[in-house]
Amino acid sequence: MMLIRKFNSSDKNALLEVLRSNTPKFFALSEEKDFNDYLEREIEDYFVVEEDGKILACGGINYFPKEEKARISWDMVDPKSQGKGIGGNLMEHRIQLLKNTADINFIEVRTSQHTSLFYEKMGFELVLVVKDYWAEGFDLYEMIKLNKN
Repeated sequence: MMLIRKFNSSDKNALLEVLRSNTPKFFALSEEKDFNDYLEREIEDYFVVEEDGKILACGGINYFPKEEKARISWDMVDPKSQGKGIGGNLMEHRIQLLKNTADINFIEVRTSQHTSLFYEKMGFELVLVVKDYWAEGFDLYEMIKLNKN
């Protein structure tokens, strides 16, 4: 049975393995340090998806109340589990959470060209592209979705 739950610090090594399994296809090698720093210092809401005690996916939310937005952060699914709806379920979990969060009118995701179609299917619209933003060959695709309550 699949379970979506809050991150705890004992998950860190498993999450780094999920990142490594998605590198270099979806993440640049240089991003591991950024992800580690995020897990150590920048988490606001972060979730893991597990099945039978094994972590299959993770993703978070950071909040910017002055801008009336939340940002989807550090989404990833273990490659062996991709295409099974796990990422979509995790995204829907966070969208539902945000629908019940006052003063969040927009949901933003900052991703790359390698995963932008997933977010497009989830209702996000492309608003900005910056070539080689994350690393060479990893462009920034900034996407926005209205958060309708």
